[in-house]
Amino acid sequence: MLRQYELVDRVLNYDPDADEALLNRAYVFSMQAHGSQKRASGDPYFSHPIEVAGILTDLQLDDETIATAILHDTIEDTVATPEQIEKSFGPSVARLVDGVTKLSKIEAQTENERAAENLRKFLLAMSSDIRVLLVKLADRLHNMRTLHHIASEQKRRRIARETMDIYAPLAERIGMYEFMREMQTLAFQQLEPDAYTSITKRLHQLHEGGGDIISRISSGLRLQLSRAGVKAEIQGREKHPYSIWRKMAERHISFEQLSDVMAFRVIVKDIDECYKTLGVLHRRWPMVPGRFKDYISTPKRNGYRSLHTSIIHSEKMRIEVQVRTEEMHAQAEYGLAAHWAYKQGDKSASKASSHSWIRDLVDILEHAGNPEELLEHTKMAMYQDRIFAFSPTGELIQLPKGSTAIDFAYAVHTDVGDTTVGAKVNGRVVPLRTPIENGDQVQILRSKAQEPQVEWLTFAFTGKARSSIRRFVRQKEREETIALGRKFYDEIIKRIPAELGKEALPEALKRLKLPDEEALMEAIARKLVDDATVMDALMPGSAEKAGVKRREGAQRDAISMKGLTPGVAFQLASCCNPVPGDRIIGVRRPDEPVEVHTIDCRKLAESQDADWVDLAWGDGSDGGTARLTVIVKNEPGALAVMSGILGAHHANIVNLSLSHRDTAFHTYDVTIEVHDVQHLMKIVAALRAADAVSQAERTPAG
Repeated sequence: MLRQYELVDRVLNYDPDADEALLNRAYVFSMQAHGSQKRASGDPYFSHPIEVAGILTDLQLDDETIATAILHDTIEDTVATPEQIEKSFGPSVARLVDGVTKLSKIEAQTENERAAENLRKFLLAMSSDIRVLLVKLADRLHNMRTLHHIASEQKRRRIARETMDIYAPLAERIGMYEFMREMQTLAFQQLEPDAYTSITKRLHQLHEGGGDIISRISSGLRLQLSRAGVKAEIQGREKHPYSIWRKMAERHISFEQLSDVMAFRVIVKDIDECYKTLGVLHRRWPMVPGRFKDYISTPKRNGYRSLHTSIIHSEKMRIEVQVRTEEMHAQAEYGLAAHWAYKQGDKSASKASSHSWIRDLVDILEHAGNPEELLEHTKMAMYQDRIFAFSPTGELIQLPKGSTAIDFAYAVHTDVGDTTVGAKVNGRVVPLRTPIENGDQVQILRSKAQEPQVEWLTFAFTGKARSSIRRFVRQKEREETIALGRKFYDEIIKRIPAELGKEALPEALKRLKLPDEEALMEAIARKLVDDATVMDALMPGSAEKAGVKRREGAQRDAISMKGLTPGVAFQLASCCNPVPGDRIIGVRRPDEPVEVHTIDCRKLAESQDADWVDLAWGDGSDGGTARLTVIVKNEPGALAVMSGILGAHHANIVNLSLSHRDTAFHTYDVTIEVHDVQHLMKIVAALRAADAVSQAERTPAG
């Protein structure tokens, strides 16, 4: 453990103007506050915050950040209070300590909820000052270094999984690759101990078999560059076990088949020499096609810059080479922390608002519907395999690998995503589900009348896009559920045998313990309260007088579905595919959308335990899908005749499958989009009139 004077001297060595008194006060305060507390290793607990501070001195961070590291556990684990911290160390340190402090035990039902709440508060604190993240990462790194002292395997694995899923990607996103690599290696050791042991053993054998192969290759690279007049520092290393294991898993290959186990960094004085070095390497050794990346002209989103290439070396092995300047190297190793060290005194450097990916995370955070959704979207936003695409004006947009045109739209702006109707990629109109490739130029087509669609969730890839779509869908679902509930409410009112006074509704809300009228309408639509309960809440005893049973409400009039969107407030049953014009009935179950069936659907017999409500489409209802069974003759052009009839009647084919075939006839199941029953009947009649069609029927309901 670092002694007090050693820690202070470390800070003063790189920052002579640091507040020495602040650091000394923090050291003494933390030591006294933690007192006789012990860690799982048996070491004094006080050793942990001091080691965290020591890690941050290697990054040359400012005195406030070092003091925060020393104090970061005092509020949760000792009797110290935020007020004491602010009084002794000032509001800035107090704010940072509050942001980093491990959270009080959160009563939650699942590990996901606990992790999500931890992440939620952490991101909020991080968004105001990035130093919160730097301290938290150093805290997690030291905890991982001492994780083996924890006796419980389950707890070790839980901490390792959280590190792998959240903290290592966060370190990667701010370019702190050394932190990321060490965290991943330590977590990998806990999560996949057999794989870790196997890979480290193979690396050891490789090292022994090849002698000092890294030194030999480094010397060869240095000699070749020296002959070309390039002065360079060369560092070589074997890739860390987790990186090797992940590549083996992704490529489905064995360790022996993995050729680029070695990686070398060539550090030169300026950008011109970076490109000159690249030319020297490619002239001397064959380049591996598809393995060159220029992160100098197009930096990663976290600011990382470097040239990457893979060459086939004379040692008959493929090696990866990264070429960069000294400043790029500092950024590559310590990312945002290196930037902070370069920008000492520039308080704006601490603001996370200058980092767009953090803004995206906070946007996701503010609109996540539940803990699982928050974790899903945040992990998507943090993982770093990136592609680069361009807007028509030349603006560079970075996206995760696998992103589609809709992700590009939301990356430009949420409003652009919400109003997207189509996309052009490299001048060609494509579906919104089209994956974006490196270098694509993407133009988003928009309409003010457009709004996010539920089906976009099936191909939206980024956390920001999925979060924005889900936010809109949730809001629309609530609005339409309330509208549907109001229709049910109006029908309930008609059954009450006396006129209601002005105070009936406010009194009913009190009796039902609901906050407002909208909550009541939502509860009615979702059958969280039955009709009889609502009637009695509005007018005690009215349900009995009206003869309404508790479980099955007696209904007078059909409730109109006009103005509501299928799939949101109600669902059209897939067993019978009702379309406007069909006689329909609704099935209500607690906390589920109303399920709409045709009156003759066989599945209704399985819904005796649910409430049935008589529904009507309402004037002007338009659009639905219907299923047909069409038998055509087994002759050339028969399928074209059927498709032509559907096209002539403006019926879009949603699905077409061959269900049966014999020597004379083929039977097709066809799902089509129609306006209403009349439209459907015209199509069926036209099919029956065709010589190539033997039979056409609407598929029986249920």
